[in-house]
Amino acid sequence: MQEPTAAERTVARRAAEARATVPNLELTSALALDAPASDAELVRACALALAAHPRVNAAYRDGRFELYSRVNVGVVVADEHTYVLPTVFDADRKSLAELEDELEALVSQALGGELAAPAFTGATFTVWNAAPFGVASASIPPVPPQAAALAAGAPTNGTVTLTLACDHRILYGARAARFLEDVRSRLDRGDP
Repeated sequence: MQEPTAAERTVARRAAEARATVPNLELTSALALDAPASDAELVRACALALAAHPRVNAAYRDGRFELYSRVNVGVVVADEHTYVLPTVFDADRKSLAELEDELEALVSQALGGELAAPAFTGATFTVWNAAPFGVASASIPPVPPQAAALAAGAPTNGTVTLTLACDHRILYGARAARFLEDVRSRLDRGDP
């Protein structure tokens, strides 16, 4: 037997908590792209869509809806053992170039174990780009108390699959579908 690392124990605890406490709703949309969207493009498209759909940039807490005033996007950064979720604060207010620079630094620091705890807090939504792993379709549960998370797959026959996982207590089908369509159309237009 092998003991899990502290990071692996945290991932296990949070995954079990998410699956046990959040009634999950998943929606999938196809996007015509020959190349995978970059992390910055995904974060930008999601951040702008979150600003336009405040109920997705929210949480379900103690029987109430909590709408966040800031759009802070957590980004999955994975290595062979585990993953971390550094946060891009106020992502909706940053240009694509600013996001590319910030994400490059966050990923480098995260993989080097150089990020301090504040970098892992405050996310209001999570994005996972599974394309670098060759995964065509993926999902990630919302990180409690976040209302939703989005995963993007690698292109297959010119199509990228986007999967939105939602806390069904706060996001219902039509509202979640409108948000996902907004993200898809921003990426489709190359207008994130």
